[in-house]
Amino acid sequence: MAIPGLLQDLLAAPGPSGREAAAAHVWREAAAEFADVTSDAVGSSIARVGGTGGAPLLALVGHIDEIGLVVTHVSDDGFAFFRGLGGWNPQVLYGQRVELLGRDGRVPALVGRKWVGRPKPGEARKAIEYDDLHLDLGARNRAEAEERVRPGDVAVVAAEPVELSNGRLASRALDDRLGAYAVLEAGRRLAEAPVAADVAAVASVGEEAGDYSGARTVIHGLEPDVAIVVDVTDATDVPGGDPKVHGELRLGAGPSIGRGLPLNQGVSDLLFEVAEAEGIAVATEVFAGTTSSDADAVHLSRGGVPTGLVSFPIRYLHTPNELVSLDDVEAAVRLLVAFAGRLRADTSFVP
Repeated sequence: MAIPGLLQDLLAAPGPSGREAAAAHVWREAAAEFADVTSDAVGSSIARVGGTGGAPLLALVGHIDEIGLVVTHVSDDGFAFFRGLGGWNPQVLYGQRVELLGRDGRVPALVGRKWVGRPKPGEARKAIEYDDLHLDLGARNRAEAEERVRPGDVAVVAAEPVELSNGRLASRALDDRLGAYAVLEAGRRLAEAPVAADVAAVASVGEEAGDYSGARTVIHGLEPDVAIVVDVTDATDVPGGDPKVHGELRLGAGPSIGRGLPLNQGVSDLLFEVAEAEGIAVATEVFAGTTSSDADAVHLSRGGVPTGLVSFPIRYLHTPNELVSLDDVEAAVRLLVAFAGRLRADTSFVP
């Protein structure tokens, strides 16, 4: 299947943690075609779709930010040094092309490595660390470099979406433009065919920074009765993949539904029930304390929010070429829509 136009646009827009404005603009512009759109002081976006009445408010949450880089220093030689925004393995970055978001627009650069000699016989090569890397803008000195970038500017890897065979998509920022896309597409379909529940699709900010600031503030303001977070997870269908950690998670076998702490059992059970009734293939992902997603903040909002987690299995997480099955994306959207349709005035997820 072809890449949905909105997903393509979201992937093309840069939006590392703390600098999500360009991606958020794309999301809000699309949402305004069918929903009431607002944003909060932190930068998260909300698209509300009214239901026919009498059912709880459902929040569907996907984070809009991606991992990136931030400039920390510009040297006399015109090289820019940096640290990661989010969970990079520095070895993945060496040799990549990046786009810096400078004061006057995007600035191309590449990630270089300081010179190291050949290892001596029997000497192992050292793993690459951030201190070994720099950004090369082509500048001849500090003055030239600082005409284009300054400390605090951010960058994303230049990796455009690529369609592979069997409906598979490779791109940077699938984590979590996929979730931001899925919750908004679910909202669009619910606007066309309303259900009893009110639904708020949310594009939260700051997830990759690790404090879940966007989800924390937006859910506090929304006060939903139930929430489903939509994110990505490591696929196990690669060499060395271990299903004993969280479960068997394969591309094309459907999105995963989370079970275990801190997720609400009733929400998880209803997601599985809906998937079976609708003929949607799903997998099970098991947690025992935290999910490393916005769900860790959402379920603690105010007096607590019954929270579920739906994830896309992807390969090569937190690299410039994350890989997903578009069939799984469509299945997740269908699952969210069908779940919203099951909510009634007497629906309760209190244990």
